[in-house]
Amino acid sequence: MPHHSWQEIIEGAYAALDEAYRAFLEEDNGYFPNKANYFNAFKTLPRNKVRYILFGQDPYPREESAGGYAFIDEKVKRLFSESGLSKEVNRATSLRNFIKMALVARGDLDVQDTSQKAIASVDKSMLIDSMLELRHNFEKNGVLLLNTALVFTDKRSSSKHIKAWQPFMQYLLNALREDAPTLILFGTHAKALRKSLNLADFETTELEHPYNHTFISNEKALKLFGPMKLLEK
Repeated sequence: MPHHSWQEIIEGAYAALDEAYRAFLEEDNGYFPNKANYFNAFKTLPRNKVRYILFGQDPYPREESAGGYAFIDEKVKRLFSESGLSKEVNRATSLRNFIKMALVARGDLDVQDTSQKAIASVDKSMLIDSMLELRHNFEKNGVLLLNTALVFTDKRSSSKHIKAWQPFMQYLLNALREDAPTLILFGTHAKALRKSLNLADFETTELEHPYNHTFISNEKALKLFGPMKLLEK
């Protein structure tokens, strides 16, 4: 169940979904995260702590990675290794670029050299080393990690799920309008929220998806995430 501070909002937002889609969520077992986990983002960050909503696209297309939080890859355990970033992070392009951006923001890396060798030389004694710690740090900064669709079935159906969740997202945003969290929009699907939802009363920060190498040196990303100290213990 979501944190009690979200209960009324989530019930209303869920009721706003199309009846047939609610039936799909309640009766089908062919999607992930499953019923027990797709509301996870609302379980660990109370409503009154929310300062930002990071809107990702849809869940990771791997069941072991999709845990109900935008951008948090549950398959990744360690962030670093003796040679730099861990093998798991290096295989996850978006996460790899995000960690490099965060290291640049801290001053640990020069944006001109974000190689494994350069990362290996960074003093990591005061840095976190797990995805769980990274999620905790996002939440300490009031970042609600939310995808535009909360479930995944297959790539062909992604746009269908994103569209189906729009009434939920609009209800949620309407309920948070007075709180006015800043919306962080990653990638094309999240940016499309401007066309599909009423965001007029919200401050937004639009960024390319971290899958793009340019994210590492994006001044808006450095200015936004740098003060959050997301890699620090």
